[in-house]
Amino acid sequence: MADEIATIISSLGLSNEAFLAIVLLAFVVIGAIIVIVATRPILDVYPYLHPNARVRARKGRLFDDKQISELVEANNVEEITNYLRGSPDYAEYLDNYTLEKALDIQLGETYDLVSRMAPKEIQSSFKVMAKKSDIANIKSLLTAKEAGLSQEATEELLVPTGSLYEDLQRLTDVDTVTDVVAGLDGTEYAPILEEVLPEYEKTGMVLPLESALDKYYLDKLLASSETPSDENKQILYSYVGNQVDVANIKLILRAKVDGLDYDAISPYMIDSGYQLREWKLKDLMEAEDVTGVISSLEGTKYSDVLTDVLPEYNETGSVALFEQALDKFLVDSAKSYSMKKPLGIGPIIGFLSQKEVEVKNLKVIARAKREEDFPISKIREMLVWVMSLL
Repeated sequence: MADEIATIISSLGLSNEAFLAIVLLAFVVIGAIIVIVATRPILDVYPYLHPNARVRARKGRLFDDKQISELVEANNVEEITNYLRGSPDYAEYLDNYTLEKALDIQLGETYDLVSRMAPKEIQSSFKVMAKKSDIANIKSLLTAKEAGLSQEATEELLVPTGSLYEDLQRLTDVDTVTDVVAGLDGTEYAPILEEVLPEYEKTGMVLPLESALDKYYLDKLLASSETPSDENKQILYSYVGNQVDVANIKLILRAKVDGLDYDAISPYMIDSGYQLREWKLKDLMEAEDVTGVISSLEGTKYSDVLTDVLPEYNETGSVALFEQALDKFLVDSAKSYSMKKPLGIGPIIGFLSQKEVEVKNLKVIARAKREEDFPISKIREMLVWVMSLL
């Protein structure tokens, strides 16, 4: 055997030392390949280790079914407030703010926290989500000035979160909606609002301004996740895409109920969509009525969601039933995505969705408790769609 190897080496014109060097190099290359293949999963997981540890710690603070049930049984808002003082997430705000504002502050700070601790490869989408606080405050400011509220009353509507809070606070003393838009000069929102300002001046309604902000947010959110190069980004794209499609469907259903045509609402739809592209959105709008819209969704994952509540809609005529069903779909989808990548983006999506659910739950309960003799059974019905993730 040794003689045969020596013959082969001689035929190649190599010395023994050169041959051994080649063999050693081959072993090194093979070893490097094995190491890369073996460590690739670890490298993919590594950026998520610290963020997921922080997320899991905060997830442990979320209310479970038993705690939500206890809050539903509360006699009044004061009892709910006292109960929440036992939660580190809300206690620090309840001494200085109303219950609803304390909830909004906590949710805003949650968006900010997640946007800062998310791995860089997915961070841009969560930074866009953090803009919800600024957009909500701008909407409050516009509504207040349209209603002619005083500076003090306007300040009460603003939630102290978001990157523009101090700038918006300085605009509480302006007189008109036009003044608010002018005061936003230099921000990313100014061009968006300036474009639809003539429509506001024509109709006297702030709805075009609010809708333009919503469209800007969703366009930006979808664009931030449009390159799903790995499984984490694919899950993020689906999570974001669902939100965009649902927003479009809600808009179309409302338009059908209000008798609006495609041209009236097309400026506020997200044409790029996710599963529902521009041609499909136009097809939905050309449907004769709400039932026709749902029939046109056949073959999409939204069809069964809406078909299930169609009989109840036919009895009540309430489009809110469809909106609740779509919101529940978003919650259930987020839960599914959170389980697909437990060592990657999953826990982040799961936590953020659950936090949104918790705040919605608490707001529903608080509003109900402000009304005299509001039935507990009715509150539970209103919470069904948001409790499934807890």
